[in-house]
Order: sequence, then structure tokens, then C-alpha cells
Amino acid sequence: MDLMCDISNIKGVGEKTAKYLNKLGVYTFEDILLFFPRTYYLYPDIEPLDNNLVGKEVAIAAKINIPAKVIHGKKMDITSCTAYCCDNNIPLDLIWFRAPYIRSQLNVNETYIFVSKLLFEHNHFKMEMSKIFTVDQYISLKNGPQPVYHLTRGLNNNLVKKIINDVFKQINIDDNRLPEAVEENLQLMPYSRALFAYHFPKDYQQLIEARRRLAYEELFYFILNTRLSEKNTVSVENKLELKNDDCVEDIKSKLPFKLTVGQSEALEDIKNDIRSSYVTQRLIQGDVGSGKTMVAFLAMLDVISNGYQAVIMAPTEVLAVQHYETFIQYTKNFGLDYPVALFTGSMKASQRKKMQAIVDENDAVFIVGTHALISDKTNLRQVGLVVCDEQHRFGVAQREKLSKKGIDPHMIVMSATPIPRTLAMILYGNMHVSVIKELPANRLPVKTCVIKDNMRPNAYKFISDEISKGHQCYVICPLVEATETTEAENVIDFAKKLEDYFEGKYKIEYLHGKMKNDEKNDIMNSFADGKTDILVSTTVVEVGVNVVNATVIMIENANRFGLAQLHQLRGRVGRGADQSYCILMDSASDSKDSKRLEVMLKTNDGFEISREDLKLRGPGDFFGVRQSGEFSFKIADIYNDSQLLEIASKDVDELLKKDPDLNQSPMIKNALTRFIINQSYVL
Repeated sequence: MDLMCDISNIKGVGEKTAKYLNKLGVYTFEDILLFFPRTYYLYPDIEPLDNNLVGKEVAIAAKINIPAKVIHGKKMDITSCTAYCCDNNIPLDLIWFRAPYIRSQLNVNETYIFVSKLLFEHNHFKMEMSKIFTVDQYISLKNGPQPVYHLTRGLNNNLVKKIINDVFKQINIDDNRLPEAVEENLQLMPYSRALFAYHFPKDYQQLIEARRRLAYEELFYFILNTRLSEKNTVSVENKLELKNDDCVEDIKSKLPFKLTVGQSEALEDIKNDIRSSYVTQRLIQGDVGSGKTMVAFLAMLDVISNGYQAVIMAPTEVLAVQHYETFIQYTKNFGLDYPVALFTGSMKASQRKKMQAIVDENDAVFIVGTHALISDKTNLRQVGLVVCDEQHRFGVAQREKLSKKGIDPHMIVMSATPIPRTLAMILYGNMHVSVIKELPANRLPVKTCVIKDNMRPNAYKFISDEISKGHQCYVICPLVEATETTEAENVIDFAKKLEDYFEGKYKIEYLHGKMKNDEKNDIMNSFADGKTDILVSTTVVEVGVNVVNATVIMIENANRFGLAQLHQLRGRVGRGADQSYCILMDSASDSKDSKRLEVMLKTNDGFEISREDLKLRGPGDFFGVRQSGEFSFKIADIYNDSQLLEIASKDVDELLKKDPDLNQSPMIKNALTRFIINQSYVL
């Protein structure tokens, strides 16, 4: 069998299981091999019951003297029993909810390993919902890190592991994927071995070596594809005829504030671009709240005031509507006689028709929208400038399709992710780069604190005090690692806990990525309109609306996030004149993880945070803590793998010097084709 075989060809994968896998984007053998673990779980050492272990996840070897019993309650079945620790014979109360089948799994006088968080209640040690293993099973699991996969309802982690293992048994994987000299110089693990070891590492060191190989290859082919794309890009003559920038200068003089140095320089860069001989692409890197939207508006005005249309595309409908309303307000405040049109996927036909008429009837117009702008139903003309907000949400093909609706327009992509300039130049290739570092003068830095769980009541009181002042709060929940809890259940559970804690006093909503777009938009709009007091969400709010009234963001298990992502999330507050606050809940048992969070207390500068994060994180931090940002690689991370990125860039340049069209490197050309098909990044 080959890599393109349908996943249903695996023994034990029926129609129903195949559908579940399809939901996760897995259709072929190759898909499942590239369906990498989201993190790894290291099972704890077996220890005797001890007060020092309370509050920690532990492994206890114990025997049961009396069979487990099941109590059938109105709301749920509760299975319980008492086991006695093999090391010191101390009793351990065990409870499972909604799991009556557990009773048949436990035999009297047989030793089991119970793994869960150890509690101490009513003078007794206790575990809830513990995992159960035989001694042999546990010894086997303890040998190496255990993979934990993203799941959907209907799949469990063990089933995914079995399917992946079966695929490895059925196929041969070609190892000829990189230049031999590169593999030798970097002493890289062979591809097939690295692929298997990344799913099933025998120990932590092997996992690190496997990851290094896969991360390097991912970066190598990403850069190779970028370089070849640049090479095949023909310089396009600039067709814009811009007479002056009087309108932009007039509006700048009417602003109630002075542009920062970074804003001014970025705007000048864009003005020079759109007056140059060739069509250009520019990246505007600006920290959260640095005023990129104002720069985009003025750049678009420069084009529009000279008789052309300009487009800004946002990643979400909520953000598009916010841009639309902001631009309408700007045109009204500054007395500009240019219309603003909006296109989103959920618009009614009558609304779309009205907006299309605005575009058709006006040479000079601000056009705002989502992916709906790319749709064949949307007709654009005379577009001289395209701005992509939060650029990593749009792929190459999408941007090209939008460009073709104009007259070879110039392209600006805006990003709030701080990437060191040297890395940005490698990653973005032929894009020019402008950086806005300063925050506007009226912005107060967000005050940040890091607290442990014992301070949670204080945090809740603080949130309550802010709400009593008329403000709002975000609570961010990550996925719960090393469990099969879905994103949706985690957020829903936490929202329910808050409702119980505050006894229904506040309006609490939850938001997660698996909701339908209309539902997400309604919830975000409700929060933006001040109708919701607390929004419990996953990181889908990272790119979100400007809720000026939100003054607190509390981030659960903050140690599980990369610092760059924490900085992005922190940027959801501090958007108005009121002092805002970020509460980082630290659940780390490792002092090193806690120390990493201290960087967030020292600075609000995203670039500085990025640099510090690079210094503090070692190989052991690669797993489970992912950065967010421009490039959603399967394995590589531009922060952690910055050195590999620079090496890969040099290796690609060396290869293309010797073999510019890859005519002498058929195996690399083939691997590049597969890489593009399985495109694991968004550029």
C-alpha cells in the first residue's frame, strides 16, 4: 500500500471511524502519519501515599480488599471503592462519575496503579476519575513520553495511536528527502525513523532528535517554496497614477493626536511604495494596540483620494464590521465624501446588492470585508491597494485571487506578532518590512500579575470589583493537556463554574472555535455591546474586536502558552483610556515555567518579550507550549527554531546556486510537491 491509500483500508477502521477521522482532516495514510501529537504526557513515578503529594498528579500502587460498588443516583451513577497503598497500607478512596463499567475492571486482591490528582478530604486520601493500569501496563507506559492527539467526539487517544501504528506496519517510507550533505552536516535522524519516533518515542532524547529532523525539513521546504515563488514572480509595472497626498496630510493635521514615529515612518514607506515603478508588498509589524488600523486607513485614503478603490480584508466578520463602523466614523469626523462598503458571508442578498451598488457607482471607495471579498459574487474594480489585517489568516491563493480583482494592486499585510527583523526577512522573502514599536500616547500599559490557585478568590473579587465599575472581563482557557476533554467541554465547564461561584450575579457567555460562525459573531457582538459581563473563551479571541470597556483578562494555565501568545491575548484589554489588568494563573509545578511568566511582568513590549522567551526556553519546552502567530507549522516554531530557520535558509540558497530549477534534484522536487500538497503553513 502507498501513502495515498484511503484511511478506511486500515484494519479496524470502519465507515464511522473514517468519518470521525475525516473531521480532523485525515483521509489518507499520509494524512494520519502527519497527524502529529499536540503534546506528550510523562507518567509520574509510583510513590507511597504521603501528605506532601496532595494537590499533585501522582501514581499510587494499591490493592482493593472489597469489590467496588455503584450508586445509581438521579443525575449520575457513582462508582466507588477503597484501595490500600502497597507501600504503607494507607487507605485511598476512589470515585468515578458516570462510569459504572469501572466496577467490572477491578478485581479484589490484585495490584493496580491509580493515576490522578491526589486530594485529602475528611482526613482521608482521595482520587476522582483516576486512570487504572495493571503493573505491566504502567511500566510499559513509563518507558517514554506518551503522545496525546487532538480528538473529536467518537475517537479516543488509544484508537488513534493504534491506527497510526498499523499504518507504519503497512507501508515503506522513502528517506531520500534532503541533500545528503545537509543530513550529514546536521547529523539528522533519517526521515522514516524520525516520523515514527515523533509518534512513539522510546525516550525523551529520541523525541527531541526526531523533532529536530522534522522541524528542519519543514523549514527547509517552506523556504525553498518561498524562494522559487519569488524567482517566478515577474516584476509588475505600477499602474497607479497618484497626483498628490494633500488629502492625507490634511487629515493628519486634523487628528486629535499626533502619529507616533513608527506610524509616521510606516505611512511614508507605503506612500513611497505606491508611487514607485513596480507593484510592491509590505509587511507592517506593529505591537498590539500600536495603531496599525489608523495607518491602514490613511494609506487607503491616499489611494482613494486619487480616484481608486482600496480594500481591507479582516479574518472575522466581527472584526470586519468593526473596521466598517470605524471607517464610517472617520469619514464623518473628517468630512470625507467617500463611501464605505462592507461584504461579509452572512449578509442577506439585499444587503449585498446595496453594497455592490456602492462599489459599482463609485471610483473612489473604502471596501471592507472578510473572505466574502474573494467570492465570485463580489465584483471589485479599480482596486489600487489591498490591506490584509492579521495576515496569517489568509493564504497565498486567497490574496492572489483578491489582487486579480484590482489593477495589479499593491499589498499591505498587517501583523501583531513580533518577529525579529532577521527572521522576518527570511520568512517573508520579497516583502518590505515596516515596524511600529511605540504605543499611542493615551494608552496605559496593562498591569500584569502572576498568581497561583490559592489566590483565585482574590482574583474573582477583583473581577467582581471591575464589573461593579461597569467594566467587562475575558477569561481564557487552554485545552486541558493529557486528557481527552474537548475544547468545547473545557470552556463550557469553566463558564458553569464561574456562574456557580458568582451565583448568577453576572451575565457569562462562552466561546470556542468549534462553534458556527453566526453563533460566534452573536456572542462577540453581545460582548462588544456590553451585554455580557464575562466572556469565557479559548484563544479564538486572540484576533478579535476592540472592546474598549473590557479591562480585565484572566488567563488560565498561563504556563501552557508561549509568551508571544500571552502578549497577544493581553492585548485584548487596554484598548481604552481606563487602566486595564492581566491576571496570569500559574499552574506550573516547575519553577522554571513560573520564572518564564515573570517576563510578562517586566515589559509590555512584544519584541522584548519575544527575545526573552527565546533566551529562557530550552529543548524541553518544545512540547505542549506552542507559540501562535504568522506560521502554523505542524512541527516547527519560528521562535524556538530560529537557529534552524537561519541554517535552512543558507542551505536552500546553497542548493539553488548549484541547481536553480531543481532539475538535478528529482527527489527534492518530489518532496517539495508533497510538502505543498500537505501545506502545513499559511503564508
